[in-house]
Amino acid sequence: MSKLLLSSMTAQNTLVDISKHASELESLLDYNVNKITTNDPNIEEPSEFAVEEHLEDFLIKNWKSTSLGKNYDIFEEDGEIVGRQYQTDTGPMDILAISKDKKTLLVVELKKGRVSDNVVGQIQRYMGYVKYDLAEKHQNVKGVIIGSDDDNKIKRALSVTNNIEFYQYELKFKLSKK
Repeated sequence: MSKLLLSSMTAQNTLVDISKHASELESLLDYNVNKITTNDPNIEEPSEFAVEEHLEDFLIKNWKSTSLGKNYDIFEEDGEIVGRQYQTDTGPMDILAISKDKKTLLVVELKKGRVSDNVVGQIQRYMGYVKYDLAEKHQNVKGVIIGSDDDNKIKRALSVTNNIEFYQYELKFKLSKK
């Protein structure tokens, strides 16, 4: 904001005509640098998608060293890993995995930040797809929601499900002077 506009806006007990600053005000209102946008109604904050994608990249690359990777492998078809962004008739799943004994299919939904109860319906849709379109009769379907924090709403929603768990991730970043 220019000094002239700022002084016009901060004048106390004075009637001020700021119309001569119209173009500057419009530019301030239209200020939009590197804003991430999306047409996907499921994404509340578009920048959330970018963060979730990085979280997904990290989890996939480090899958075998996670607690989930000890019991599950990323889903494969014909020897090719296809369990990342696995397409369903209700949208792509973040991660689809299968237990090492092949008895359980696992749907993993990643969320940046605090997770609330709306994600429970989302993961249940994916789990329903897996149950009816992928799983064999002897296979179970489970879900895991991963986020940095939860709230009371999701705790209540998950308290009445027996096949969806919540995992909390923690990010740690440290700089050390050498």
